[in-house]
Amino acid sequence: MRTLLAALMMFTRLPLWRVVQVDKRYYRDILHCWSMVGFLTGAVTWGVLWLSAQVLPLLPACVLAVAARLLLTGALHEDGLADFFDGFGGGHDRESRLRIMKDSHIGSYGVIGLIAYFLLYVSLLYSLPPGSWAASILAADVLSKLMTAAMIDSLPYARTEETSKTKVLYNRLNYVRFNLITAGCAVALYFLASSFWGLLPALLVSLGLRFYFKRKINGYTGDCCGAAVLLTEQAYYLGTVIAFNL
Repeated sequence: MRTLLAALMMFTRLPLWRVVQVDKRYYRDILHCWSMVGFLTGAVTWGVLWLSAQVLPLLPACVLAVAARLLLTGALHEDGLADFFDGFGGGHDRESRLRIMKDSHIGSYGVIGLIAYFLLYVSLLYSLPPGSWAASILAADVLSKLMTAAMIDSLPYARTEETSKTKVLYNRLNYVRFNLITAGCAVALYFLASSFWGLLPALLVSLGLRFYFKRKINGYTGDCCGAAVLLTEQAYYLGTVIAFNL
């Protein structure tokens, strides 16, 4: 329970710190519960989309749904995605990529990357059949976090704990515990009648990013985690939208 609370505190802006204190050691295990946070962020995205679509045209409803998730998460992963684009787009070696990603200023690669990402995100939400919103949005959010947690568990951290942004290094996954959580997520998504057509492209993107991170910086950073979640999520949406339109 403490690990789940730590995950909620890390990955959302919910003011849980006002009512409970969580020791730093629990933050080291939050990869186990990352996917469970996806049920919350996915539900908020879907809920705002559904409610907004009752009174607004679909396109602004999709924009409001994306904005609601940004407010809930504090744009944590989007910040990582921008730094990822800047670092890997502008860096020419491992050291320069890590240095650029640590810089809090956003560059041209980050700006262009975020614009492309948000255009794709909104357009894919817009393209989903309304009857699939709940299942597809929850599956994309939860599964992208599951895949990213498993992916980065196979990589070393590219910095030291002292030079990391969060000052926390994640522990290796306990696969008995992680697999139980994965099974629970899969059962929940199955009963939502979720479309799993997006699994293959999401898995391919996750594996491709793992190879890319290993080759370019010999590991991962927090920015890589955020980028991997969002890019894997969009790959899931792409596969799902393609399947619905065939």
